[in-house]
Amino acid sequence: MKTDNEVPNETRRHVGKKLSHESARGHVTGEALYTDDLAPRTANLLHAWPVTVSHAHALVKHVDAAAALKMPGVVAVLSEADVPGVSNVGAARQDEALFPREVQHYGQAVAWVLAESELLARRAATRVVVDAEPQQAILTIEDAIENDSFSNHELVIETLDGHADIAAAIAKAPRRLSGEVEVGGQEHFYLEAQAALAYVDEGGQMLVHSSTQHPTETQIIVARVLGVPSHAVICQSLRMGGAFGGKEVQANTWAAIAAIGAKKTGRPVRVRLDRQRDMTLTGKRHPFLGRFEIAYDDQGRIHALDAQLYSDGGYSLDLSQPVLARALFHIDNCYRIPNLRVTGRVCKTHKTSQTAFRGFGGPQGMVVVEEALDRVARATGLPPHVVRERNFYREGDRAHYGQPIKDADRISEIWTELKRSADFDARLAAIEAFNAEHDHTKRGMAITPVKFGISFTTAFFNQAGALVLVYADGSVQLNHGGTEMGQGLHTKMLQIAADTLGVPYEAVRMMPTRTDKVPNTSATAASSGTDLNGQAVRDACAAIRARLAGVAATVFECDEDAVRFDGGEVWPEGRRGDAEPFERITRAAYLERVPLFATGYYRTPNIHFDEERGRGKPFHYYAYGAAVTEVEVDGFTGQYGFRRVDILHDVGDSISPKVDLGQVEGGFIQGLGWLTREELIWTDDGRLATQGASTYKLPTLGELPTEFNVALMPKATEPTVIHGSKAVGEPPLMLAMSAREALRNAAAAFAEDPAHHRAEIGCPATPEAVFWSLDAARASGRTAAAAE
Repeated sequence: MKTDNEVPNETRRHVGKKLSHESARGHVTGEALYTDDLAPRTANLLHAWPVTVSHAHALVKHVDAAAALKMPGVVAVLSEADVPGVSNVGAARQDEALFPREVQHYGQAVAWVLAESELLARRAATRVVVDAEPQQAILTIEDAIENDSFSNHELVIETLDGHADIAAAIAKAPRRLSGEVEVGGQEHFYLEAQAALAYVDEGGQMLVHSSTQHPTETQIIVARVLGVPSHAVICQSLRMGGAFGGKEVQANTWAAIAAIGAKKTGRPVRVRLDRQRDMTLTGKRHPFLGRFEIAYDDQGRIHALDAQLYSDGGYSLDLSQPVLARALFHIDNCYRIPNLRVTGRVCKTHKTSQTAFRGFGGPQGMVVVEEALDRVARATGLPPHVVRERNFYREGDRAHYGQPIKDADRISEIWTELKRSADFDARLAAIEAFNAEHDHTKRGMAITPVKFGISFTTAFFNQAGALVLVYADGSVQLNHGGTEMGQGLHTKMLQIAADTLGVPYEAVRMMPTRTDKVPNTSATAASSGTDLNGQAVRDACAAIRARLAGVAATVFECDEDAVRFDGGEVWPEGRRGDAEPFERITRAAYLERVPLFATGYYRTPNIHFDEERGRGKPFHYYAYGAAVTEVEVDGFTGQYGFRRVDILHDVGDSISPKVDLGQVEGGFIQGLGWLTREELIWTDDGRLATQGASTYKLPTLGELPTEFNVALMPKATEPTVIHGSKAVGEPPLMLAMSAREALRNAAAAFAEDPAHHRAEIGCPATPEAVFWSLDAARASGRTAAAAE
């Protein structure tokens, strides 16, 4: 199948090559600039600092800034009276007041100090007196359910295979069980904290430099709070030092505060959160509560699943509804469940507004089904990997929302090849022998699959634009709507542009992402950055190449179809000796008044979903993968180590293999942190207790597997996507489910009958959680002995 903008006779000199990240040198030398690095270069700068309230829920009676304003160097204390437009930055719903009169989470900002230095602004913030009356707070999912506190209506997806309802399907099955699992949240902990810098430029426009994944939305929100049209605001995202979804929506607040300050004072304003403020004020991955009833037979085949998913959305809607929807879409993971009903609600609590995070709800839904399948395996005494494999989708199957599972056999192909390359069966036997010989140390191993849908499930976000400028000297400037956060998007765009134009990689310069170059862009999210922007870039470059071919045809006195572009040279087919430098043709085009710039555009075809019916095609395609993880657990402490990890992942035909390998490795490690180490803890009064790296345990070198083998699936072309590639940002994170399941298996090995012991384990499976799990396994043996 052809893509929409194939280029005749295009040579892939850069696409598919193992190139380093385009800013790699800048990253390691410190030469790469980020949003806050522009502050020292900005004259007459003011620094903003938040005035916060130490209650999870409170009514603000009065804010007294008199003492702060008397301090030398304090210029202003921003309040709602300083907002020219709408004092609300909610993206999906206007439910996020910039200067709230009702505090909705612990540490929420109710005013902002502007001062000549950050230190002075911080000191002045402590002099602002806030009279706040505490109110009853809802702090857990269970409390929200009990108090009917929800941010959305119930979402439902259901498919039935000849049964009247899900209850009938479950009742007819030979066996059934029920359970629940709590899935923890996760802090983004990007290296670069939230930052923005705003000033009014010489043309009277508000220019906002923002560490944002969605410059267009930041532009729209800033325009809203200033009460001006979008054309009066320019937003630029130079690059980000990580984002992971945390800067898709939540960068908007800081940009809005900076812009309001700049409008009020006429001076540039900088907002930069330190780590503690960033963790206190920004949203996390949504914690989930999953409840389920699953029906099955003695062979471990699943007949029906009835699941209820509850997410902790925090105080506002943010992106919680589409996050929850993606969890519902991914409750099946790789498994055909003929009768499936899944419902979801977003719980409204007095916490930070939880937001997008790599995987966007999909990981939470997949953890729930993996939990259910493991319980089926324990109940039947079958190995968990056997139960998983017996329930795989096959070619011709459809998901519970009606979409055909394209390339479904790829799941089994990856599974079989990974088991072979990882020597799974022999190692499993060796682990059983080891466990039989060791009373206080046990090993566990697990293999888990991944199927992840690629596209924004909100259809209109599946579009992108690009602007390519070729100068008369043959040099190229490349603009597109995607943002660079370290994931290598710009690297891939440079590769695509260079090959489409037939010029050296070094001849193309990537420009910062700006709303005055490419308008109405979508967020760089949903793993779709390359799919969307790559096609748009290629479209623009193809248009320019076609014009240049007409010019070259005149120069060489040949047909346009015979003109070839490659390596910075142009020649007629069969006459390579007559080749001219690319810049010779671009200069001729300029003299002939042929335009050397073009816009490109792409929209993903056939994306649709009917929420009311629970049917549609929300994804363009699926990415697949599988991972084997082996662990060793200490029976006295619950401490563990990752002995070996093997991964086989499907990225289609990789545009940039070195970048993609890094994404698979990094995604797995971030998932490993979420599922095993990173535990968010809130106190009884709603304060986030884990506010820094000293208390929030990120994975370190000590958590790296001793042996880490990562391979990309060969011959995996996805013909409907740019250069046959597939998305790689989010899917690898879910490979880390194998680590949690391996820890569960190791904990169960302490039981007298590991195959039947239902090893409950926390999520995250911290050393403490693993200890209590293995302690319960030991206790089950003592209980059985006492019963005899």
